[in-house]
Amino acid sequence: MSSTQRDNGSANSTEAKKTDLRVNEKKCSWASYMTNSPTVIVMIGLPARGKTYISKKLTRYLNWIGVPTKVFNLGVYRREAVRAYKSYDFFRHDNEEAMKIRKQCALVALQDVKAYLTEEGGQIAVFDATNTTRERRDLIQDFVKENAFKVFFVESVCDDPEVIAANILEVKVSSPDYPERHRERVMDDFLKRIECYKLLYWDLSFIKVINVGQRFLVNRVQDYIQSKIVYYLMNIHVHSHSIYLCRHGESKHNVEGRIGGDSELSPRGKQFAHALRDFIDEHKLSDLKVWTSQLRRTIQTAEELGVPYEQWKILNEIDAGVCEEMTYEMIQETFPEEFALRDQDKYHYRYPGGESYQDLVQRLEPVIMELERQGNVLVICHQAVMRCLLAYFLDKGAEDLPYMKCPLHTILKLTPVAYGCKVEMFYLNVEAVNTHRDRPLGKIPKDSTLIHRRNSYTPLSSHDQVKRPRLYSAGNQPWLPLAPTPSALMPEERQSQVI
Repeated sequence: MSSTQRDNGSANSTEAKKTDLRVNEKKCSWASYMTNSPTVIVMIGLPARGKTYISKKLTRYLNWIGVPTKVFNLGVYRREAVRAYKSYDFFRHDNEEAMKIRKQCALVALQDVKAYLTEEGGQIAVFDATNTTRERRDLIQDFVKENAFKVFFVESVCDDPEVIAANILEVKVSSPDYPERHRERVMDDFLKRIECYKLLYWDLSFIKVINVGQRFLVNRVQDYIQSKIVYYLMNIHVHSHSIYLCRHGESKHNVEGRIGGDSELSPRGKQFAHALRDFIDEHKLSDLKVWTSQLRRTIQTAEELGVPYEQWKILNEIDAGVCEEMTYEMIQETFPEEFALRDQDKYHYRYPGGESYQDLVQRLEPVIMELERQGNVLVICHQAVMRCLLAYFLDKGAEDLPYMKCPLHTILKLTPVAYGCKVEMFYLNVEAVNTHRDRPLGKIPKDSTLIHRRNSYTPLSSHDQVKRPRLYSAGNQPWLPLAPTPSALMPEERQSQVI
């Protein structure tokens, strides 16, 4: 290859990286704009203290609120370097050869952290390892200073032998380190591995999580994102519970193909509410908390259950603004530009006078916090709301979230497990219309100017911010048809309006 070709290839590669960074930048949310430099979250703690559990949950949460985050688990690097694990002897502090391998693995992982934060558009890297020695923490401190990263230590401390034993049996027995899955051998070897770490444990951190959330110590929180991390960690609880998600029964607007509004249930919707009551009785969910939105279709669904329920305004459906109570065909005909904009980037698109999916995620954050703290909960909500909640628990990104299938008259049971969520689906055998709209096929050309106008962190400046009230009484007059937006008018019509 000639030097000219190499130079051209290098230039193209550089340009491609810049393009990728611009794309990643655009996908960031309001939360990511509150940080001014990349952050390395450093996990600290002896083995079997829940560090990886915290890392994965925290990463899922930060990605859900729009902050690009990735976990770098040192155990994965170590297993790549040493294919066959033999025993706890590998973790003895006087095993010089093993100590060199472990340090080299840490250096390789930190280089990957650097690449993620400087070249791949990442904003937070979670360095998941024990990091218990002074030498290791000095290494990390030098690394973050050299690269001008912020650092935030998250330490998990646990001295409850029952919790530690349960963690070893639930998670470590299935670890690649122990292919034979022999419970007694795993327990004995892993406890000895923990003792190896205890000898050189050095105590320094910004937040300590003690006995899986019984107590916390917080020190020197530096910025907004770190305060969000502390808030989240203080709300997650490790306890056995299930979350039931379903939409309201079929509504009259569903039957007519209209979005939004505050319509009542259809006859089949009322039938689903009865079936939902039978489902609760059949599964003996006597301790179930029930939450609804403040819209009639969820309230009417809950009323049939004969149990107490709470109404949450923040569980209301996504606000479609000027498009409330219209069908998709009406929107396409009346507001063709808006219809096209939404297909370009459904997650970031904001209805004129209404909300985007990104706005909805921000609005639903308190619901997520409460779901993490509560026992068994049934959330009767709406399609867009259910998509956002489901995306959090199933770790789905902004590209997939707006297209997740959440059919009517179907219940999803979510049960948190070690590093994820178990999903069970129950269809209650009551027919309903299909309100799902598939992802548009093929690539849609993007107009950056139009997308920017609808971006959720940019104030709207269009002329079409007329908004209909969402809650109204049955005695009110039906809404009058809306005038089309100026952008939807022909040039001569637009001119006559200005005159």
